[in-house]
Amino acid sequence: MSNSSSITEFLLLAFADTRELQLLHFWLFLGIYLAALLGNGLIITAIACDHHLHTPMYFFLLDLSLLDLGSISTTVPKAMANSLWDTRAISYPGCAAQAFLFLFLMSAEYFFFCEIPQILKLACSDAYLREVGVMHFRNDCINLDLRRGRERVDAVAHTGVDTASKIP
Repeated sequence: MSNSSSITEFLLLAFADTRELQLLHFWLFLGIYLAALLGNGLIITAIACDHHLHTPMYFFLLDLSLLDLGSISTTVPKAMANSLWDTRAISYPGCAAQAFLFLFLMSAEYFFFCEIPQILKLACSDAYLREVGVMHFRNDCINLDLRRGRERVDAVAHTGVDTASKIP
């Protein structure tokens, strides 16, 4: 007879021990969840139905709404079910699925709203450079780099003189 065990479920930390507070948490989570569903659903419907809103800004707003719906739908329903049924267990596959979906949606949100704006800034600056002229921009960059280099040399020289004067 071998001594082995396997994990089939995790126990979650309860929000409250009393039944009344658990029901209060359920109704609070239900209200927040329904408000998020209604708000994001209205945004998605408005953007999908109105062809004047098919612009890049509203595309990103649509993406944000979809990602918000996905991220709130991975964790809140399980928390509501645990509060309503007075349970604290979550299965191992359910926990893994929740963690994977939540991390995937949060990383997608980070990519869409932290990395893509940087790419858009580069695209806009590229269009600006084509419009204004590359040579004017290059001259300004060279002058700025030379000014920064002179400031660094002055700072190092000043620090060396200042340090040498303090040595006894």
